[in-house]
Amino acid sequence: MKTEEITTRKEYDKVMSKIEVLLQKATELGGFENLSKSDRSKLSQLSVMAEQFEDDIPLMPVKEPKSLADMLRYKMYEKGWRQKQLATKLGISESSISGLLSGRRKLSIELAKKLHTKLEIDAHFLLMSA
Repeated sequence: MKTEEITTRKEYDKVMSKIEVLLQKATELGGFENLSKSDRSKLSQLSVMAEQFEDDIPLMPVKEPKSLADMLRYKMYEKGWRQKQLATKLGISESSISGLLSGRRKLSIELAKKLHTKLEIDAHFLLMSA
């Protein structure tokens, strides 16, 4: 099989189906080394084709948080935390987190240090948010 370029999502789906069949066959045989030489070659070529197609797909841009509240919500989402878990991690009260998220509470230097070290929030971002 010669390596061709995938140009449509439909072609990509067909290639992925063929890859899945070969992966299932390898699993049933106990590993890739047990596939025939032609099947290993075919799997390799199909994988290269799929990878090239995937590399050409633009990724969705991630919206940059503009405020401290947005950054905290983003970090909570990223880590799967609720306000209580964030408060525990930072060693502050839940009401303090609530105040930060609503904009009622200002950022202190002490809290900025915790956010920088524990959540790896950029120090410049924190300074501009204070």
